Amino acid sequence: MAIFRLATAPLGVMAAALITDLDGASTPWYAEVYAGAIPASPSVALSGQTKLGTVVGSADPSATNSGGLITFNPMVQDDAADASGEAAFMRIFKGDGSVWADADCGNLASSATAKLNTTTIGAGGPIRINAFTIQIG
Repeated sequence: MAIFRLATAPLGVMAAALITDLDGASTPWYAEVYAGAIPASPSVALSGQTKLGTVVGSADPSATNSGGLITFNPMVQDDAADASGEAAFMRIFKGDGSVWADADCGNLASSATAKLNTTTIGAGGPIRINAFTIQIG
């Protein structure tokens, strides 16, 4: 069995590069929150999921990095959700509109990547991501 593990310093380099890539456009990145099954990868087109609304990344830098742990700054909430449903994932877009990643959503007690105070979204109500972190490595 092959084993390869990075030390904390190179994990931090990778995390910093991801933040720089996400913040690279002149406009902020954003995430569309969806109900339904998360696609197998960000390159798979959405099909049958319901778009609940859109949250927007904060100003540059949009996140901090500590040895490979990316902690995103608070995002601008969507004050009026487009539809009702159970938030399952969000598709993240760079400011230029290109797809960057998909991340699972859950409530504050979950182990999800993006945590909301509630995953039950009502049309016209707010969508707020309370915490969003990514561990590299």
